[in-house]
Amino acid sequence: MAKINFGGVWEEVVTSDEFTLSRAQEVLKGETVAVLGYGVQGPGQALNLRDNGIRVIVGQREGGATWKKAVEDGFVPGKTLFPVEEAAKRGTIIEYLLSDAGQAQMWPILKPYLTKGKTLYFSHGFSITYREQTGVIPPPDIDVVLVAPKGSGRSLRVNFLDGSGINSSYAIFQDATGKATDKTLALGIAIGSGYLFPTTFEKEVFSDLTGERGILMGALAGVMEAQYNVLRKNGHSPSEAFNETVEELTQSLIRLVAENGMDWMYANCSTTAQRGALDWKGPFRDAVAPVFDRLYESVRSGEETRIVLSVNNAPDYRKKLNAELDAMRNTEMWQAGAAVRALRPENRKR
Repeated sequence: MAKINFGGVWEEVVTSDEFTLSRAQEVLKGETVAVLGYGVQGPGQALNLRDNGIRVIVGQREGGATWKKAVEDGFVPGKTLFPVEEAAKRGTIIEYLLSDAGQAQMWPILKPYLTKGKTLYFSHGFSITYREQTGVIPPPDIDVVLVAPKGSGRSLRVNFLDGSGINSSYAIFQDATGKATDKTLALGIAIGSGYLFPTTFEKEVFSDLTGERGILMGALAGVMEAQYNVLRKNGHSPSEAFNETVEELTQSLIRLVAENGMDWMYANCSTTAQRGALDWKGPFRDAVAPVFDRLYESVRSGEETRIVLSVNNAPDYRKKLNAELDAMRNTEMWQAGAAVRALRPENRKR
């Protein structure tokens, strides 16, 4: 492990310099990684593992769209692509990558195949942390581990093909074989992680649910809507309001933050922008801090989990979700966004 100073706090991280791909291949030699679920994380992890020389099979409901996607990606029915139960039976490492609600539903079917010495792998701490709600309680004679990429499965794959990686957290919930840590780090390197940092199942899910509902998606969308609406209310055109709210952020400023940090981005903006941003950063922080406190407590208490499991298990879930997404898509703000994106030079050439 390498010790890195994160803003005055020293943390231990694992990179491919300390835990090489060849070492990962040696650790996983003789293992069969069964990736159950080929939706969000499944394709990226399965393809990266396969490209890195790890024996991988996919378990998916036969005949559906994701089954067809796995076939398109080169997994062969009866050889490397199987129904979920058959894949679980064949696998020695079970990557449980179904949706959180799907994991709870599938658990009674999967559990008989978790025989002594196998490894149960998650990329989210949800099912284990809230096991009293999900019913996902592993048998005591298997390893239970986590590698959670801090990005989508698509990004994991794209970055891998570009020669970079998505940073991942890792955790050990249960080490029945005494080899859980090596297997976890090997899997983390083999799926293409940029670097790995330690966490717990509980901390992973608390931070993940807070982040999704907060700055990554919920807060970001909400703050964008608020600014757009203020600009429109004060007579600005949809094009101007969208460009000042979304386009400049996504096409310019956030890239500078990603490359060099917020301080560098501030230092390379106009003095007018610098002064205003510095003056207003605090009021915005203080305004949303109570919302984040309420959000974190809702995550910690299990209330967010209760909502997810209740809503996602409803028979009309997909219909209601599509209605909500359609409502967002059809707002003036995101209709303006579609028009702005169509005017980008790369899209006008098509």
